[in-house]
Amino acid sequence: MNPDTDNLSIILVKPQGPINIGSVARVMMNFGFTRLRLVDPTSEYLSLPAKKMALTAFPILENALVFDDLKAALSDIQVAFGTTRRFGKYRENFFTPAAAAEQFLQILADTTSALVLGPEDNGLETKDLDLCRHFITIPTHDGFPSMNLSHALAILLYEISISSAKFKKPPGLPGKKLAEGDEIEHMFAHMRESFINIEFLDKQNPEHVLRTFRRIFGVSGLTSRDVRVIRGLMSRIDWTENERRKHTHVHNR
Repeated sequence: MNPDTDNLSIILVKPQGPINIGSVARVMMNFGFTRLRLVDPTSEYLSLPAKKMALTAFPILENALVFDDLKAALSDIQVAFGTTRRFGKYRENFFTPAAAAEQFLQILADTTSALVLGPEDNGLETKDLDLCRHFITIPTHDGFPSMNLSHALAILLYEISISSAKFKKPPGLPGKKLAEGDEIEHMFAHMRESFINIEFLDKQNPEHVLRTFRRIFGVSGLTSRDVRVIRGLMSRIDWTENERRKHTHVHNR
């Protein structure tokens, strides 16, 4: 079985080297993937060095979608896998490339997905990792852990390709249509506002607790209906808190 390449986008966040970007396009074509998204890339991503490195894959660069930030790039993506070597709070959702490939192959047929790679020097920032549901780390040597973008992508796409040969989705099982990125982010924005309003979150660091909810909801994924139910709960909390404050105001007069 070949993976549904149209459902997987490769997203590069703030890529600075045109040669690296050209190499990424070439690797994508090697494995049959064509959907590239660039977040705040170098202005030279279509330059001659990029073209020379991409060779016949240069159309991938010409057709790449460009975004100002990762949130916009993920607005229609249902499942995002971020690549990072930063463990810490993200440890529970970490995959090796092989394990991540198996996850991809289970969802690619009916789910829009993305592989997100950070800048060549420092990788993805925390604010960008927060937008990803799962995380992939490549077990490189501690003495020189940083990998070239195209080399890292080659490993990830290779694992997806070899996993696709042995993966077979059980027949008759309906796919679970997951909510898109913008639905999820609007839900979290609503949760943030509601929880701050009832003083459940620390105003100085509200994202700390919200990351826990991102992890909880990210494990199995949320459908659009799930999001509507959660936002309905938030609206009820909003209404209840407003009523409580009205009564408190009356009694204190």
